[in-house]
Amino acid sequence: MDWATRKVLAWRLSNTMDAGFCVAALEEALTRFGKPEIFNRDKGSQFTSYAFTSVLRDAEVRISMDGRGRWMDNVLIERLWRSLKYECVYFHAFETGSELLAGLGQWITCCKTQRPHSGLAGRTPVEAYQRIGQSDHGRHERQPVLA
Repeated sequence: MDWATRKVLAWRLSNTMDAGFCVAALEEALTRFGKPEIFNRDKGSQFTSYAFTSVLRDAEVRISMDGRGRWMDNVLIERLWRSLKYECVYFHAFETGSELLAGLGQWITCCKTQRPHSGLAGRTPVEAYQRIGQSDHGRHERQPVLA
């Protein structure tokens, strides 16, 4: 997620604690949107793993990590997860992993493209990202802060 615009840049679903799915999402975000100046992460085992942190270090991205009990350090991600659970996961009775994956994809796409945010002056995350992330030449003027 880009903090400035709340745009979800990449995501994956897994039913394991393996770091591979997180690394894949990180690599996709870096490939599609460029390297951020800072990557904020929590102390989850996937995000503290060598596999994950080495991708950030190799890309020369500064790593920021939340302190113990510092949920506010990552409040935008925590809010996204809460909304996703209450508006999508708990609301639907997904029978299979494939159904869950499709449902999450629809929900995230809707949030990025159709749900305006008051903190973004009534724009959707995609509109806000396009507005501040691109110059007249179509190149990114700033580096996103990812979480």
